[in-house]
Amino acid sequence: MSTNNDKLVIFDTTLRDGEQSPGASMTKEEKIHIAKMLERMRVDVIEAGFAIASQGDFEAVQAVAETVKDSTVCSLARAVGPDIIRAAESLKKANAPRIHTFIATSPIHMKYKLQMEPEKVLQQAVDAVSTARQYTDDVEFSLEDGSRSDPDFMYRIIEAVIAAGAGTINIPDTVGYGEPEEYGAMFKRVIENVPNSDKAIFSTHCHNDLGLAVANSLAAVMNGVRQVECTINGLGERAGNASLEEIVMAVRTRQDLFPVDTGLDTTHIVPTSRLVSSITGFPVQPNKAIVGANAFAHESGIHQDGVLKHRETYEIMRAEDVGWGNNRLVLGKHSGRAAVKARYEELGYNFDDAGEFQLVFQRFKDLADKKHEIFDEDLQSIVAGAEEPVEHYRLASLDVHSRSGQRPRAQMQLLIDGEEVSAESEGSGPVDALFKAIESVADSGADLKLYSVNAVTQGTEAQGSVTVRLQRDGRLVNGVGADTDILVASAQAYLDALNLLTGGGKNKAQGV
Repeated sequence: MSTNNDKLVIFDTTLRDGEQSPGASMTKEEKIHIAKMLERMRVDVIEAGFAIASQGDFEAVQAVAETVKDSTVCSLARAVGPDIIRAAESLKKANAPRIHTFIATSPIHMKYKLQMEPEKVLQQAVDAVSTARQYTDDVEFSLEDGSRSDPDFMYRIIEAVIAAGAGTINIPDTVGYGEPEEYGAMFKRVIENVPNSDKAIFSTHCHNDLGLAVANSLAAVMNGVRQVECTINGLGERAGNASLEEIVMAVRTRQDLFPVDTGLDTTHIVPTSRLVSSITGFPVQPNKAIVGANAFAHESGIHQDGVLKHRETYEIMRAEDVGWGNNRLVLGKHSGRAAVKARYEELGYNFDDAGEFQLVFQRFKDLADKKHEIFDEDLQSIVAGAEEPVEHYRLASLDVHSRSGQRPRAQMQLLIDGEEVSAESEGSGPVDALFKAIESVADSGADLKLYSVNAVTQGTEAQGSVTVRLQRDGRLVNGVGADTDILVASAQAYLDALNLLTGGGKNKAQGV
């Protein structure tokens, strides 16, 4: 779409803030897959992680920086020297690196968390920006808990960090406390009262604790903000972040109202949403705006009649503009390696190792024998379950009996470190029985926090995708399984979670 409106920079933090959702940690390879899709969507800035948080996070930022060529790649850093240096090291091979440094500026954070006086906070912020500028010209500074900060102190610190070289100033609603009218007005006052505000782009980063993240972000845009920080599917800690797809399509749909537009290729929104959901195990609710299964569905006869006569009567967007219908290249049991590999490449997956692709292709063939059509969502589920980690637990066979009036019973053969072990148990339902059977031999001591089942595609032969969340000793992990047999998928998901807890499998465990 060609407009004369200002450019709205889309800053995606799915790989950093989105990953902070409990149980949503991603491996380096998974981050690369998502980053490729974000790049294909033409996202302006990809925040790949918090480089100093761990060696794994450092390597993930480094890998994304090496892979992504067209988007700016960013690493978060606290306003201290070691963080900034580590971020710079992780971004060495980036075509367009950005260091994003931050410090808390609200009275409550400065007093109780930082235990620092305001003047010390201001000096540390300036020093951090000056240090970051030694490594890159693109430096962003965030005032953590900015929406609850003293206005006069905000003006001073923003003026100082812009003078020190910060080109982007982010004032986040860190705790989701903001309200659209007051949050938007805050930016208007900042821009009017900071003498050198014209030397920087202002940014918003909103959390959804009160369900206002998107509304607050858009209010900020109407008051001079030209960068929005957001995530795919609104993923993020607590109630999540502002949803990228909602921000982008609100601006695109209401060009009569918003003085900005993005450069995104919105046809990649739905495929990217599905990829993030598949990797994290966080399903998208059917009534989710833009990417939910019901987003463009009409059941009311009046609505159906209106849409058939003239689409705009009840649809303000075209489904195909956000990727619905575009990801339906049908593959089947007669499809060859070249077609399957080509579609995976379009979805952002590259298989440098022939053995890795052979494993994926074999799982594709196995699934094609069970169901007639294979869709993109199936391909993503195949990859999620096809990695060959070091497995402590593995399912060999499963037999579940469930009959009305009788307690369900599960019998299975497990491979534990390669040795076959029998397990069986009764339960209040078939899933309860198979989980108890697993625990009869695993005795993991873990608490089941979530059991979620979702159909990967439509129809009675669709794969079922199961997420099992376990917690033990302060660690929270998501296990994922997919199969046309929901009980097999459930067993796979539970064993996947156990492998994560015992140190095998993908390194996705994180602190609570």
